[in-house]
Amino acid sequence: MEGLGLLQIAVFLAAAAIAAPLAKMLKIGSVLGYLIAGFLIGPHAIGVIYQLYDVQHIRHIAEFGVVLLLFLIGLELRPKRIWAMRSAIFGLGGAQVVGSALMLMAFALLASVPPVVALFIGLSLALSSTAFVLQVLEEKGELNTRHGRLAFSVLLFQDLAAIPLIALVPLFAINQTSGGSMDLWAAFLAIATIVGVVVFGHYILNELYRLVAATKVREAMTASALLTVVGVALAMEHVGLSAALGSFIAGVILADSEYRHQIEADLAPFVGLLLGLFFMTIGMSLDIYVLRDNFGLVLLTAFGLVSVKYIIMYLLGRWRGMEARASRRLAIVLSQGGEFAFVLLGAGVIAHVLEPEQAKILSLAVTLSMITTPLLLLLDDVLTSTGKKGEVVSVFDKPRGQKGHMIIAGMGRFGQIISRVLSARNIPFTALDTSVSQINLVKKAGFTGYFGDATRLNILHASRVDKAAGFVIAVNNMEVSLKIAKIVRDHYPDLPIFARARNRRHVHLLMDLGVTVIRRETFLSAVELTKDILTKAYFESDETVNRDLERFKAHDRQRLYDDYEHFTDIEKLRERNKSAASELEELFAADNEKDKAE
Repeated sequence: MEGLGLLQIAVFLAAAAIAAPLAKMLKIGSVLGYLIAGFLIGPHAIGVIYQLYDVQHIRHIAEFGVVLLLFLIGLELRPKRIWAMRSAIFGLGGAQVVGSALMLMAFALLASVPPVVALFIGLSLALSSTAFVLQVLEEKGELNTRHGRLAFSVLLFQDLAAIPLIALVPLFAINQTSGGSMDLWAAFLAIATIVGVVVFGHYILNELYRLVAATKVREAMTASALLTVVGVALAMEHVGLSAALGSFIAGVILADSEYRHQIEADLAPFVGLLLGLFFMTIGMSLDIYVLRDNFGLVLLTAFGLVSVKYIIMYLLGRWRGMEARASRRLAIVLSQGGEFAFVLLGAGVIAHVLEPEQAKILSLAVTLSMITTPLLLLLDDVLTSTGKKGEVVSVFDKPRGQKGHMIIAGMGRFGQIISRVLSARNIPFTALDTSVSQINLVKKAGFTGYFGDATRLNILHASRVDKAAGFVIAVNNMEVSLKIAKIVRDHYPDLPIFARARNRRHVHLLMDLGVTVIRRETFLSAVELTKDILTKAYFESDETVNRDLERFKAHDRQRLYDDYEHFTDIEKLRERNKSAASELEELFAADNEKDKAE
């Protein structure tokens, strides 16, 4: 098959649209839904995809989802964050990979597998599925639990470990052949390519994004993000390295870029769809004939894989001081084989480390291990439904008093003042603006800002708005301000919103959207200037001026809320303005008479 026909495309889209919601409704997880749907439409069931060759062809396309996922993971890996998580990443993650690999290697040796091949198998199966686990944890709402954070740390180490493992597959082949030798020119070319990617990303890529962003063409930014990943992946594959390695490096390079939120938001829909397709191709490649002929061996391998990784991870969880149930959840979510196992096993066949039949059996075992994860989580939910649930929902350790970051939409003068105070108080914030020049100005002033349109829901998702303590609308444009307020209020109704308003009508329109904490941009500064006028030009006492201005502010605030009922009736507002002016004059006169009497 040279390409997918319209029928196959329609079936894939239908399977994706039906499988994930149905699986979620049945509480088995969308990933398991994709696996089952893939098997049903694959060559060994209904047969919409007729040949295993077609499945491999489609998987090659779908693996781009894994490449994009690693790029997005790289975007999250700022050096400060890695350093803060170093104990969990390198300590826990390293212990899991080494412990699982050695135990799995031992079982392979018991099955009379040669030592080098046994080590290769152990390392391949020690890696869990990043895409699978993150999606399952997200669906279960457990990403921010302690075991969810630790699972992410372990997966992060595994992703880092997968890169050199893929690159070192030829070394295992050398040990399997008598006359093998490493190609020094190929090794030099590979190292030079990695250095080139780092240099290009650090010195040129961010400038290119700045030029594209300045055009304000949304599609161009999306195309640039995709081109980055595709271009780097092609360069890496050309020199015999993993596309995943290239995309991961590119992501890390851009982790401190002001465009990372925009890039993440642009690529997220592609990642979700392609990962769904990837899991369907795994289901499609589930060869029931190989499974039938080697049923006992495949089942034993899958059981051994899940059991070994579960035991290792449970013990490590308890070692980290977690409660029993949290340790069980951690062990279950990391007990399966991962997508990198398919990549490594395939590379192992090409490099003649493994026999094709061995790779098929191991791939089937990995697929079956993936199926067990949502089922084991469901079983754990059922068995503990009457027990304590606090262990699972207890959040990862946070500094005392930390309530999440603040998101500031708009980094003009108004937003910058807020960010300066928050920064001085060590309160984290994510600042968004669509002006490249404004972002550059903010960075020169020593503050952090990101290029991103806050009226787009995917940008807000990328900014982790669901984890924020509040949302500040500091943009100057009234129409944009109202759009942001509506999208935040519609999708995050419980999130506190703090808004800047240009005038009274803007205040009333924001109130219409349910925003209650609003400050007019010139009101307080005008009041302060009025104070200076009265005290310095008319030599009135501070006490009198302060009293009158407090009276004015209270009266004006009450008028502002009272006028909300009539803010669409211009004539009514004019009448109220006249009466309010007379009322305020009378209040001041009464205060003056009181002063004279005293």
